[in-house]
Order: sequence, then structure tokens, then C-alpha cells
Amino acid sequence: MDFFATVLRFFQSGGFFMYPIALVAVCAVAIAIERWFFLRRVQKENAVLWSEVAPLIAQGDLDSAARVTEGSDTAIARIISNGIAQARIENKRSEIEVAAEEGLMEVLPAIEKRTHYLGTFSNMSTLLGLLGTVIGLIGSFAALGAADPAEKADLLSKGISEAMNCTAFGLMVAIPSLLLHSYLQSRTTELIDGLEAVAGKFVNALSSRRR
Repeated sequence: MDFFATVLRFFQSGGFFMYPIALVAVCAVAIAIERWFFLRRVQKENAVLWSEVAPLIAQGDLDSAARVTEGSDTAIARIISNGIAQARIENKRSEIEVAAEEGLMEVLPAIEKRTHYLGTFSNMSTLLGLLGTVIGLIGSFAALGAADPAEKADLLSKGISEAMNCTAFGLMVAIPSLLLHSYLQSRTTELIDGLEAVAGKFVNALSSRRR
């Protein structure tokens, strides 16, 4: 109970700007959780689908590969579907590469969506903390003008302490948000690199089959 009472007292003494920082923290946590589950699911589904389709493409069984990808909404299915559709129309390697690349471009926005907000939230919480501190200090110094001279030192130290709570809370939100942004950005880049590798393998498999 002492811990929660200390946290509550720390929050209440930070002033108005503690509330928007708390809202930023909630949004950052929500986005981080949603992105983590999304990237994990996409990576797993793509791996499963590629393990089913790769042998079919290697055997040249494009019809079976197309049937497998038609029933899937994964990123790899989009890439392979575009490539197979193009291969049936124009079987040049360059044309298949372009079609696979277009399929990759179609899925990238969903993969990269919202992760960059975490970097923005990190900056926002830092700036809101600094703003709350500056406004708190201005209020403290303004109050000193009408205070008893004997109480000025105590009032000033109390005002500075309360104002610094806002900066501290802003940094408490900013640092984890920045770390989460770096981690999720790394996972996103890893996933995109994997999709590009699959697109390359797919094009190579079709090209080698026609030699």
C-alpha cells in the first residue's frame, strides 16, 4: 500500500501535464502490444505457408501453389499469387520480379503501420514533461512574490520538487517507448527482409524451372 500511495502522491504532485503523459503511456503500451502480436502472427503464418508452397513451386506445380495461396491472406500468399498470375501471362523473369515486388509493396503498409508512433510518443512524453516542469516553475516563482519572506525558501524548494516530477514521469514513459520502438522496428525489418528473400527464392525457382 505504501508503494501505491507513493506513486499516487508522485503523480498528483506533478501537475496537470502528468495526465497527457499518462495518456501517451497508455497509447504506447496499446500500440506496442498490438504490434508485437501482429508481427508474431504474420511471421508464423508466413513461415507455415512458405513451407507448404516452396515444394510445389520447386516441382513446377503452379496450379497447386496457386490453390494454396488463394485461400490465404498472408503476405507471402500475396507475393506468390501476383508472381504466378504474371508467370501465366508473361513468363519473363523481369516481369515476374516486378509482379512479386508489387505484391510485396501491397503488404508493406500493414506491416509497418503504427510502429513509428512509438518514436513519436517517446518525443512527446519528454517534451510534455519539460513543458510541465517549466510551467510548474513559473507558477512557483510567481507565488513567491506574495509569500512571507521566511517561507520563500521552503515554497521554492517544494515547487521545484513538484515541477521536476513532471520531467521524471515524462522520461519514465519516453525511455521504454524508445526501446519498444527500436525492438519492434527491428522485428519489422527482419520480417520485411524475410519476405524479400522469399520473393527472390520464388522468382529463382520459376526461372530455373523454365531453363
